[in-house]
Amino acid sequence: MFEFWTGSHALSINAFLIRALIVYIYIFIMVKVLGQRTMKSIDALDFIFGVVIGDILGEPLTDGELPLAGPIAAAALISFLHLTLSMIALKTPRFRRIIEDEPIILMQHGKILHKQLRKAKITIDTFLMDLRQAGASDLSEIDFAVMEMNGTISVIKKTKYDSLTPNDMGKNPPSKGYPTVLIEDGHIIQANVDKVGTLMWLREQVHKYGYANHKEVFLMTIDEAGSIYISPKIDN
Repeated sequence: MFEFWTGSHALSINAFLIRALIVYIYIFIMVKVLGQRTMKSIDALDFIFGVVIGDILGEPLTDGELPLAGPIAAAALISFLHLTLSMIALKTPRFRRIIEDEPIILMQHGKILHKQLRKAKITIDTFLMDLRQAGASDLSEIDFAVMEMNGTISVIKKTKYDSLTPNDMGKNPPSKGYPTVLIEDGHIIQANVDKVGTLMWLREQVHKYGYANHKEVFLMTIDEAGSIYISPKIDN
């Protein structure tokens, strides 16, 4: 009856499916407990965690003779160690430098630092590609380029090449804030509508933008400044 847990040389397909469900839910809970840090970026600590957990919990999904209790317990221990090291790193700067790489300045005041490129093990071609992907294809506009701890390249442009902002023009427009979804895939999000208006107001806005009803709208949002965005529902 509990062969899915204890293991068997002739484990049934249903037992494998139960194991897969247990492992999936277990990993999901671990990620939620550890927080979004693990999903945000892959540094050395997170990479080790992912590889070890995948190896521990992946094997019992392919080998039916292995009991599930051992891998589950081992994964719990690894998760506890990962969380502990992460908490210590947050509170202890010196320890943080051991497990997390410091940012590396690759370009300073418009000049490429060749020694830093070698330190980061980046070729000039790769560096130029990363700059293009960061929206900085013109090297003359760059003041600093920094390789962050997760391997991405951050670019700080020279002040004269910064985009002109309303503040630079002496204007102070209202903050747009976080957009609220009012209609999603033709369905009204009632709880969100109640925060900004009424159903009658919503219908008026839908008609104003040329739609017969909300079912013709794929997405409708409104920001804190009152700006509305509507995208039609298109059937391919």
